[in-house]
Amino acid sequence: MTQTSLSPRAWAELVLLALIWGGSFLAIRTALDEIGPLTSVLFRTGLAAVILWPVVLARRLPLPREARIWAALLAMGILNNVIPFSLMAWGQLHIPTGLTSILNATTAIFGVLVAAAVFADERLTARKAAGVGLGFAGVVTAIGPAALLDIDVTSLAQLAVIAGTFAYACAGAWGRARLGGLPPLVAAAGMLSGSTLVMLPLTLMTEGVPRLDLAPATWAGILYYAGIATALAYLLYYRVLAMAGSGNVMLVTLMIPPTAIGLGAAVRGEDLSPSAYAGFALLALGLAVLDGRLLRRRRQRV
Repeated sequence: MTQTSLSPRAWAELVLLALIWGGSFLAIRTALDEIGPLTSVLFRTGLAAVILWPVVLARRLPLPREARIWAALLAMGILNNVIPFSLMAWGQLHIPTGLTSILNATTAIFGVLVAAAVFADERLTARKAAGVGLGFAGVVTAIGPAALLDIDVTSLAQLAVIAGTFAYACAGAWGRARLGGLPPLVAAAGMLSGSTLVMLPLTLMTEGVPRLDLAPATWAGILYYAGIATALAYLLYYRVLAMAGSGNVMLVTLMIPPTAIGLGAAVRGEDLSPSAYAGFALLALGLAVLDGRLLRRRRQRV
């Protein structure tokens, strides 16, 4: 059976997705200075859904008519938004950003493992396992191995982030299995609507009615992670999912922490340490192994 792979177009969209999500850590953390974690998730899913539905209607895309598809979208919203967004937002309040990024990168590992268990065309090959391992080592190196000293398996915050990454991985497999025939716009809008329906009562019961008199910096963070890092990003997510499979789309989490470091250097003039460059090198090697084309060309020349 032909195995799924990342085309040049899929790679380009995956890199763009990493750039977008790389900036979401700062945006979310800024918003959490003034609002609760569940409120931040409600704003994120609700505003993103409001942005996407007019586009769906304007393009006259066909909407699902079967109840099972809407149920699948609701389940996707729970797996891909409600659980990981909530757990990670709460976790970010209690653990360092570097450690959060390292733990978030385990999504790629869970993604490959879950996809291999579910789909015959995404089986776990030695090359794929080696590529994921190298990529994760690159993330750890770029952030700084010293951050690993803070890992404590008894920490609920760290366990929450890891649980969120596993939910992401399950969502990738669920989306491919249940929502593959939907246009990306419809799938994203439906998923975010389901997420909002779940988050609204949870937020009202635990954190009360969301405030609107927020600082400009808070609103800037909310609008970035809702409009760009959610509405736009999930269009790319579903496109890559359709093109390359659920295991491959999870590889984006390996590129997010180094992307955040690179953006900090380019935008804010922050210095990159030698370990960051070493991490980028390891990450690039891991992605090259996962892609496989360079290895195939080398064998062909030999």
